[in-house]
Amino acid sequence: MAAALVTAWVVLSAAALVVESLNSEGYALLSLKQSLKEDPEGRLANWDASSSDPCAWNGVTCKDLRVVSLSIPKKKLSGILPPSLGSLPSLRHLNLRNNYLSGVLPPELFTGAPGLQSLVLYGNSFSGSLPPSIGLLVYLQALDLSMNSFNGSLPLSIVRCCRLRTLNLSRNNFTGFLPSGFGANFGSLEKLDLSFNRFDGAIPGDVGNLSSLQGTVDFSHNNFSGPIPVTLGYLPEKVYIDLTYNNLTGPIPQSGGLMIRGPTAFIGNPGLCGHPLKKPCSSLAGGDSSPSPYPYLPGNYPPQNPGDVPGKGEKGMGKTGLVAIVVGDVIGICLVSLLFSFCYSRLCACCKHRYDHVYGFEKGEKGRKDCLCFRKDESESLSENVQQYGLVPLDAQVAFDLDELLKASAFVLGKSGIGIVYKVVLEDGLTLGVRRLGEGGSQRFKEFQTEVEAIGKLRHPNIVTLMAYYWSVDEKLLIYDYIPNGSLSTALHGKPGLVSFNPLPWFVRLRILKGIVKGVIYLHEISQKKYVHGDLNPSNVLLGKNFEPRISDFGLARLANIAGGTPTLQSNRMTAPEKPLQLGGPSEISTAIPLSNLSSYYQAPEARKAVKPSQKWDVYSFGVILLEVITGRYPIVQVGTLEMSSVQWIEQCIEEEKPLLEALDPYLVKDMDKEEEIIGVLKIAMACVQGAPERRPSMRNVWEALEGLPMSSVD
Repeated sequence: MAAALVTAWVVLSAAALVVESLNSEGYALLSLKQSLKEDPEGRLANWDASSSDPCAWNGVTCKDLRVVSLSIPKKKLSGILPPSLGSLPSLRHLNLRNNYLSGVLPPELFTGAPGLQSLVLYGNSFSGSLPPSIGLLVYLQALDLSMNSFNGSLPLSIVRCCRLRTLNLSRNNFTGFLPSGFGANFGSLEKLDLSFNRFDGAIPGDVGNLSSLQGTVDFSHNNFSGPIPVTLGYLPEKVYIDLTYNNLTGPIPQSGGLMIRGPTAFIGNPGLCGHPLKKPCSSLAGGDSSPSPYPYLPGNYPPQNPGDVPGKGEKGMGKTGLVAIVVGDVIGICLVSLLFSFCYSRLCACCKHRYDHVYGFEKGEKGRKDCLCFRKDESESLSENVQQYGLVPLDAQVAFDLDELLKASAFVLGKSGIGIVYKVVLEDGLTLGVRRLGEGGSQRFKEFQTEVEAIGKLRHPNIVTLMAYYWSVDEKLLIYDYIPNGSLSTALHGKPGLVSFNPLPWFVRLRILKGIVKGVIYLHEISQKKYVHGDLNPSNVLLGKNFEPRISDFGLARLANIAGGTPTLQSNRMTAPEKPLQLGGPSEISTAIPLSNLSSYYQAPEARKAVKPSQKWDVYSFGVILLEVITGRYPIVQVGTLEMSSVQWIEQCIEEEKPLLEALDPYLVKDMDKEEEIIGVLKIAMACVQGAPERRPSMRNVWEALEGLPMSSVD
């Protein structure tokens, strides 16, 4: 009996030792730790051979005691990846981005973990070629190897990864042709970035089959050659195609989305020609008589009859005839100019008098009697370069006329790089917001009319309504619904010169943010033209009677440009505060930062280049607004002698694992019971301010994320 008990005890003890020993996956992870040269932040400190449970180690996630995820981003790890990582057969996600890792990718990683779904290694120093065994990852959905030093051509087997949704290989040294079937096999691909490599050869024609693509498809800064495939225009219209700085040649196909791209999508390709480039396509070389795809561009006009071709048919016009035509043209131009100058001066005098008293100019009756004004029916015979003046309503509820507007009391609300803004109170008590634009642009009335009437059709509770406009040769006015509670910027920071103000509580801030998102979604998705605001910041988010947000200044920069003003898109619309910007408490008060520099900090990084506006610009701007709402700080902050953007500062706070209170607006300390909500919004903000536009969510995604927060106190 005693012997049996001893035997049982020995067996149970041996079993316990087996249970407590580290399994094979634990040893695979330890081999990774041993392959690292540096772990300065001690992220892998609890990776210990004496531990029996690797699932409790930092960065490791398990399911059914199997490692399914390994995520250690931005921890300054240096070293290589060992082949033993292939001993994690259940691994689904590997994220080692933004470290200092180097060396080659071990093929064993792909052969040993065929179920891998995401491989994110961007921002390291990996080199070498991509192993052909990557074709075994048939479940792979996200492959991001950007910002490394990979080289060689892409293995043909990569097209077997047919579930890929994200493929980012930018900023490496990849060479060679894109594999055959690149477009046909990636039907689920949503994001594609091949920029800043050395790919060459033709862009595959089957790329046009990538119907799920979104955002920017980036082929820029490579050595792609040959013609642009016509099928590239078949990509979704919302997709921005960047072909800049390659060796592409021939005419730009006029198919689908390629027809609406501006010239900035094609610059850096000297061999390209045709619309939208200002470079006509010359006749085909070698005597080929095939018709030019752009036969009516300058330099390619077809002959209408034999006499039109030099050297054929009748002789050209003689020298005397040419001189007579030139002299006649000069006399005619002079007469028209004199008539135009007379009419213009009389019309300006009249129109200027009618609105001078609104802007504080001297008023007099003599000018009214002497001036000459054209009514609409009288001016129709004039050149369209001189348009009639008048008040044009854009809203059916506009019941006032021009005389009522000009007789109203007007108060200056503010001045900016895009005109002066007035608060105008009519005799019947109706209050309007009136913006005065430039004094030129008389030759662009039709363009102004098209733009302003398109804006006037926008109707949404979170967008300021453009009710009417006024056009004359030397004055342009935009008449808006008046919004009484100022801007979000003033609500967050107070008015200059006022020491105290009533700060917004968290639930009001959250409600404002949701309203902004609704307004931008309307511009992006629901409005007829799928607009981009392009200049979203707290100064042009106005607050209504109940602090409901109303987005303003949409399309304003373009209207001001047409009207003859000299606006900058990111003009300084903020008055500099008298108190300095502060960071971190009384001991770290910075010097005053000129707010004229603030506007650029709301801009997405790519918006500072000459590219077609993208909706992701607005997403980035909204992310900066989110940070401003959470921190109560302007988008540029200063700690000691260091000046940085609020985005950089928050990233630093997160990396240093500082408590939320250090970044939170002091006025929100009383709302710390909502800490979970605030952190949730902060995470959304950090997603919005990603440097690469394709990594930012859409505004629809932002709305869904906000709705997913436990916001019981928000309407």
